[in-house]
Formats: sequence, C-alpha cells, structure tokens
Amino acid sequence: MTTEQLYSELNHVNHSREKRLHYSNLVLANPDLIPKLLDILFQVDDKISPRAGWVLEFMCSTNIATITPYLDVFTNNIHKVHLDSAVRPVAKICELIAKAYTCKTKNDLQHHLKNSHKERIIETCFDYMINDEKVAAKAYGMTTLFMLGKEFDWVYPELEGILISDFQNQSAAFKARSRHILKKLKKLKS
Repeated sequence: MTTEQLYSELNHVNHSREKRLHYSNLVLANPDLIPKLLDILFQVDDKISPRAGWVLEFMCSTNIATITPYLDVFTNNIHKVHLDSAVRPVAKICELIAKAYTCKTKNDLQHHLKNSHKERIIETCFDYMINDEKVAAKAYGMTTLFMLGKEFDWVYPELEGILISDFQNQSAAFKARSRHILKKLKKLKS
C-alpha cells in the first residue's frame, strides 16, 4: 500500500473503537505502513493527520514496541503537531512510551529510548502543560513528565510549579490528575 492509498483509507477512520482498531490491526499486520502513517501524522495542517494519530495510538496501545524503530522520527516531529484532535493521541503515545520505559518488566523500548528522545518528549509535554491545550493532553503530559522526570533533576521542580500555579484555573479532571501527581512528588521528597 502506498502512502496515498493509506491516506485514502484513513478517510474511513472515525472516533469509533471498531474503526481505529481495524486500521491499527492493518498497520500492525503490515509494519511497512508505519513510516507512511507517521508521514501522514506529521502533515500537521491536514485534516487526516489526527486520524493517523488515532490509528498510531491504538497500534502503540496494542504493541508499544512497534514505535521503537521510529523513535527518532516520532520525537523529532511531535512538537509540530498542533490540531487538538492530533495532539491528544500524540500525548497518549508519549505516556505509553514513558510507561514502557519505566516498567519493571524488561522490554525492547528500554534499550532504544535515548536521552535525546526523552528530552524531546519532556520538552513537548511541558509545552502541553503551559500552552492552551485540552485537558487530556495536559493529563497525559503530566504523567509522562512524572515518569521520565526521575532521570532529570530539573523536571520535578518545574512540574510541581506548573501544577500548583495552574491548579485553580483548570478543570476538575486536571485537578484530579494534578492532585495525584503532586501527592507522588511530595512522597518522593520525604
């Protein structure tokens, strides 16, 4: 399947779990489609970009190792994604990467995630926190920052400052996740 054919197929993807699962399984069965899916995701001004993000998110939720060979491409471009409906799946994929990396069970991603990848993910997640993003991106971002921040001594103080200063101005969902992260940060200090 060419990039153009995949692009055309993505027109059929919608918010339904069934469609996202169908296309993520298609990509998982044909790993040569992953670079094409990433190309479409990073056409950041295109209305099909979010649909590629939805499929990639489902694919990574099923098997996070599938993104491993593409960590350079993914982390080099995530800061460019700006459409709300594409930012959310990208933020979720960042969280999935952080979870796999910090998992106690050994996995392939732990050996391939370089400091440069982590730094780009951290930078993007801080952008989610300080910019006017939807709550889902902020929630995934703060969880990612908490998990990856263990290796960077400057992350926790910055994250804590943002969570405290933004707390009153945010939604109930943001506050709930924020309280959870702040509690964990407090526990690490003591």
